[in-house]
Amino acid sequence: MRGFRSRLLVTLVGLVALTSVVLGSGAYLFVAASLREQLLADATTQTQFNVAILAQDVLAADVTADDPAVQAYLRAIQQRGESGAVIDFGDGELVSSVFALDDVVARTSPALRSLVAEGLVGFERLTVRAAGGTEETSYLVTGARRTPAGPDFYFVFDATETEAAISQLGQALLVGGVVLTALAVVAGGAAARGVLRPVRAASGAAERIAGGDLSARLVVGSRDEFGSWAASFNRMAESLEGTVAELRAAQDRQRAFVADVSHELRTPVTALVQEAALLRGHIDTLPPDGRRAAELLVGDVARLRALVDDLMEVSRFDADAEVAELGEVDASAFVAAIVRARLPDASLAVPATSVRVVLDRRRLERIVGNLLDNAREHGGGKSVEVSVDAIAGSIRIEVADRGPAVPPDQLPRLFERFHKADPSRSRGGSGLGLAIAREHAELLGGSLRAELRPGGGMRFTLELPVTRPLPGGDEPVTGEGER
Repeated sequence: MRGFRSRLLVTLVGLVALTSVVLGSGAYLFVAASLREQLLADATTQTQFNVAILAQDVLAADVTADDPAVQAYLRAIQQRGESGAVIDFGDGELVSSVFALDDVVARTSPALRSLVAEGLVGFERLTVRAAGGTEETSYLVTGARRTPAGPDFYFVFDATETEAAISQLGQALLVGGVVLTALAVVAGGAAARGVLRPVRAASGAAERIAGGDLSARLVVGSRDEFGSWAASFNRMAESLEGTVAELRAAQDRQRAFVADVSHELRTPVTALVQEAALLRGHIDTLPPDGRRAAELLVGDVARLRALVDDLMEVSRFDADAEVAELGEVDASAFVAAIVRARLPDASLAVPATSVRVVLDRRRLERIVGNLLDNAREHGGGKSVEVSVDAIAGSIRIEVADRGPAVPPDQLPRLFERFHKADPSRSRGGSGLGLAIAREHAELLGGSLRAELRPGGGMRFTLELPVTRPLPGGDEPVTGEGER
C-alpha cells in the first residue's frame, strides 16, 4: 500500500513539476525574446533616424572629426535620452559623446563592422565589466553608415533594465515552480490518501474475513468505480458468508452422522466381538472349509471394531470432548514398552539416561502405536527404526520404515481423514490412524510431520513440548533388550 501511494505521489508531483518546467521555460523564453526584440526594434528605429535624418541635417557631407558640428550632433543624441553615440571616421579615429563608450565600441565584433561597412544596419549585444569593477553592464550596440561615404555611426543603448527584468522573471518563475511543486506534494499526498482510502478499507475488510469475521462489509459512499467495486466486494462477501455457513452446516451434519452411526454400531459390534471371541476358541474343531471362513470372520470383526473405535474417537475430537490428562512418565522406558508390545522387531534408540517428563500417557501411547501400526502395515516387512531424543523444552520421537514411499504430491494430504495416498501403502486400515495421531499431537501442543527418506521409505517425526526440563547432551544408544 505504501509503495503504491509513493509511486502515485511521485507521479503526480512529477507531472506538476514537468508542467511547471515546460510552462515556465516557455514563458521565460517568450517574454525574454519579446523584451529583447522590443528593445532592438526601438534601437533600430532610432538608429535609422539618427543616421538618415538627424545626421543629414547637422553634419556636412565632408565632415571631419574636428568639425564643431560633430559635437553639436553628439549633444543632440545625448539630449534625446540615449546612452550615447560613437562616430568612426576611419583609421581608428573615434569621437564619442561619452568617453567610456569608446571601449564598448572597440569590443564589437568584426562581423558588425563588416555589416556597417556594407551600408547595412547591424546590432550586437555586449556585456561589459568596468576595469577593476565587479558589476557588469549590458548594452545593445547598433551601427550604420551614412551613404554614399562615411563616417560610421555606432549607437549604444543601455540594456541593463531589460536584462534585469528578464532575470527577475526567471527568478520569479523558478520560485513559483518550487512553490507549485511543494503544493503538489501536499495536494498529491492528500489525493493519494483519498484515492487509496477505499483500498485500505477493502484490505481491512479482507483481513477481517480472513480472520473469520464474515460479516465485514464496505461502505458504498459513491457512484463511481470505487462505489461499484465496494458493492461487488459486498456481494462477494455475502456469497462467501452463505457458502461458508452451508459448509459448516454440512460439516456439522456429517459430524453428527458419524457420531450417531458410531454410537449405534458400538452395541452390535460389541456383541459381534464377543461372539467372534467364542468362535475363535472353537476354530480348531471346525472342518477346513469352515475354519477358513471363521478366521476371515474373526479378522473382519476385529477390523470393524477398530473402525468403530476410530470413528468414536474422531467424533469426540469434533465435539471438543477430548481433554489432556497430564502425568509424569519416563518417556524412554514408556516408548520402549510400546515398541516391545506393538512391534518387537523394530530397532530402538533412546538416551542412556531416563527422560522423565509430564505428558498424557494414553495419548502418547495412541500416537506412537498408530505410527507403529502404520509402519507394520505399509512397511513391506522391512526394517522399522524408532528413536527418542530429548531436546531443550521438548521431546522428539521418530518412526521410520523402508517400505514403499508415497508420491511427493501426496505428502500434504497424508494426515487427512480417510485419505489413502497410494494402493502400495493402503492395504487394510480405515485411513484414520494418521489423522487421529495428528489430532492427539496437536491437542498436546505438539506437531506430527511426515517426510520421504533418502533411499526409500517414510519418516514420521513427533515433537511434543514438556513441562519439565530435559537432560541435554546425551547420545542416543540402542539397548540390548530393546530390539
